[in-house]
Amino acid sequence: MELRHLRSFVSVVDMGSLSKASALLSVSQPSLSQQIAAMEYELGVPLLLRSAAGVKPTDAGTKLYRHARIVLRQLQELEADIADEGSGAVGPVAVGLPTSIASVLAVPLVERLRTDHPGVRLQLFESFSGYLNELLANGRLDMAILFRNSDAPGITVRPLFTEELSVFGAPDVGDINAATCDLALLADVPMVLPEKTNGLRLLVERAFSEAGVPLNVMCDIDSLPVMMKLVRNGDFATINSSGVARASEVPILARRLINPTVKRTVSLCQPTGIPQSAAALAAEETIRTLAREHAAIWDKASD
Repeated sequence: MELRHLRSFVSVVDMGSLSKASALLSVSQPSLSQQIAAMEYELGVPLLLRSAAGVKPTDAGTKLYRHARIVLRQLQELEADIADEGSGAVGPVAVGLPTSIASVLAVPLVERLRTDHPGVRLQLFESFSGYLNELLANGRLDMAILFRNSDAPGITVRPLFTEELSVFGAPDVGDINAATCDLALLADVPMVLPEKTNGLRLLVERAFSEAGVPLNVMCDIDSLPVMMKLVRNGDFATINSSGVARASEVPILARRLINPTVKRTVSLCQPTGIPQSAAALAAEETIRTLAREHAAIWDKASD
């Protein structure tokens, strides 16, 4: 199987369209279709499902896509390392950050890598944890910060720190001048939270259930900026990382939850069995350093 075929296949899956991929690659659509057909013949399985809406990979195609991504990234890193031998860490590194962590870490990470490792080209993905998990599994990311405390199949998890959650908004509840808020005071307070499969939502639901406090979720919103805008407008409250308030450029009422304290482990997650490039090692070291330096923003930091 030729590398150009792998590149073509990855482009088709990324674009979800043979015509868009052919334009991106500057090859004719019939030629691209022939490449895909040759791969399907060689592997003995269909790789794409075609419909009026475009194309998407079969189960076998998804496996090929994941491996092809890894192969092409390693080739890119190899070429960069050889071209810049002796000049330190060079090449691309793809890092995923959840939105709440990105609000604190993204800018310092970009600035620190540019200063300390100018040969590293950072590709930063900001999204909710579920999508970052998918990108990590598909080989799109070298690493991601996720809310996990144990290894998963194919993923190595290294804890960075433990963060405590805060309630944002709810000015009519408790003492707004206090640094903390009892969870029991939030009974039936109108809330906006991420959708039901989100890890933060599951953590909040479990905390309220175990405390016997009714949780009143008025709207499921997978956008941190939108949730915070609704909170500032005074109609809703939400629950998120305490660091979000400290990193916000606009003041917002935030109080740490107590009785019980609600915590989650923040970890650096990487695919297992894949050698790390010099660029990835530099990014990992920088992330760990920033986690320690931002102990005042996050509730509790550790190596």
